[in-house]
Amino acid sequence: MAGSTYGNILRITTWGESHGKALGVVVDGCPSGVELCEEDIQIFLDRRKPGQSKFTTQRKESDTVQLLSGVFEGKTTGTPISMMVLNTTQRSSDYSEIASYYRPGHADYTFDEKYGFRDYRGGGRSSGRETIGRVAAGAIAVKILKQLGITCTTYSKEIGGIAIDYNSFNMEEAALNPFNMPDKQAAQKVELFAKEQMAKGDSVGGVIECVISGVMPGIGEPVFDKLDANLAKAVMSIGAVKGFEMGDGFMAAKATGFTNNDAFVMEGKNIIKKTNHSGGVLGGMSDGADIVFRAAIKPTPSISAIQDTVNKQGENIQVSIKGRHDPMIVPRAVVVVEAMAALTLVDLILENMTSTIDKIVGFYNREN
Repeated sequence: MAGSTYGNILRITTWGESHGKALGVVVDGCPSGVELCEEDIQIFLDRRKPGQSKFTTQRKESDTVQLLSGVFEGKTTGTPISMMVLNTTQRSSDYSEIASYYRPGHADYTFDEKYGFRDYRGGGRSSGRETIGRVAAGAIAVKILKQLGITCTTYSKEIGGIAIDYNSFNMEEAALNPFNMPDKQAAQKVELFAKEQMAKGDSVGGVIECVISGVMPGIGEPVFDKLDANLAKAVMSIGAVKGFEMGDGFMAAKATGFTNNDAFVMEGKNIIKKTNHSGGVLGGMSDGADIVFRAAIKPTPSISAIQDTVNKQGENIQVSIKGRHDPMIVPRAVVVVEAMAALTLVDLILENMTSTIDKIVGFYNREN
């Protein structure tokens, strides 16, 4: 299987299946000298692990990370960093009947058509548990960004059509409710709506928003490796994501040039923008403003409500999906979106170090 590696300079390769022995990631290209321990990684994995509320899958996994290589005496060595999380509570029997039919909204049919074979236990590589490797790697990228004064703020903007009110925005609140919503009233409305859908055996989707602050201008390559293009690929590679937009996104199609353009003004000796309709990216490169994007997350396809499908014998059947599944993916996907954004940004920051001869000469001629 191709396509399990992402990045040019900072490269990650994820591996493992939902019901295999373990899942993990190899991170190559990380600079040496980054302070790193298992606790740094675990903080991020704890944000996505299952079983934390009744609104997530009740599969109980500690998702405890093991840091296998690339770190010595608390710092990265510049060599490949390998991390692993063991699967400890697989219930593969929950999925035995799935081998005979194709679940609506899942990759069962496409896997069979492509490979002639699939791991039907929890979806194999297409399972949400594949994101464990992404999050573990993203924790390293976030640490690198922090040393550069760059921060990522990611949260649930909307779930089940219920959106946050920016006048009530409070990131501390996002850590206090099970939906990662920085608006207490919106979270309360989501809870009531989610309970209604769960009682029907149904699920809900939503929108995740990410704001990246402190990015220097000029990050991103202006043709095929545009910052916004790479962010879109990274985020769209997450299995549950079905839409992506930067800044005003699709609303820009309803604007005029005058209202959509961000006017430049001087603030002291610095050039800034009066507005940020572009979402912090111009010509594929960061412009110094906050980078703002959103990801649309589909409803969980594994639902207990009766659905139409076909079996491998070509017969029309009806199914009710059994097993331990998330009534909504949005809250646990927040940290996955943040991880992929951080990995993308660090990769392009490292590429940017060779954008001018002055940077190269300055690096090698610096006084030791």
